[in-house]
Amino acid sequence: MLKYRPNVGIVVFNKDKQVLLCRRRKSSSATAWQFPQGGIEDKEDVLVAGLRELKEETSVISVRFVAKLKKHLRYNFPRDLIIRNKDKGYPDYVGQEQRWLLFYFYGNDEEINVNTPEQEFSQYKWSTLQCAVENVWIVKRGVYKKVRAAFEPLIENFKID
Repeated sequence: MLKYRPNVGIVVFNKDKQVLLCRRRKSSSATAWQFPQGGIEDKEDVLVAGLRELKEETSVISVRFVAKLKKHLRYNFPRDLIIRNKDKGYPDYVGQEQRWLLFYFYGNDEEINVNTPEQEFSQYKWSTLQCAVENVWIVKRGVYKKVRAAFEPLIENFKID
C-alpha cells in the first residue's frame, strides 16, 4: 500500500490580491518558489496545522481564514528522492497528500520573516497564482494548477474590509 505524508498547503493573499511565494533555501533553481506547506501532526486539525506551519515558516500570524479545498490533492516524489529519504531513515512515503487552505493577510510586510528556526526559505515575494504555477517544482505543478483554479475566483471576488 502506498503511503502519502499528510500535509497542509497554504495560500496567503494580500490586499492587492497577490499571493505569498517563498523561495526554498537549498535550491538555486528557477522553480524553487512555492507556497508555505508542512506536515499535519497526528490528530491535528487542518486549520491548526496550517496556522502553525505558516507561523513556523514565515512568522505570519495576521491572517483570516477564507476557504479550504474539499478534496485532498496528491503528488508523488521522484524515485531518486524516495531512495534518498529511505537512506536517511525518513518515513517510507511515496509523496504528499495535501489539504489546501486560503488565507487573507491583513498585516504589513514587516511581519513576514523567512529567517525562522526552520530555515525552509531564503526569501519571499508577492506574486500571481499563475507565477506560482510557473515557478514551482515540476512535481508539484499539477497540484498548483488545481489550487489556482479553485482559489483564483475566491481571491478575485474577495471583499476587503
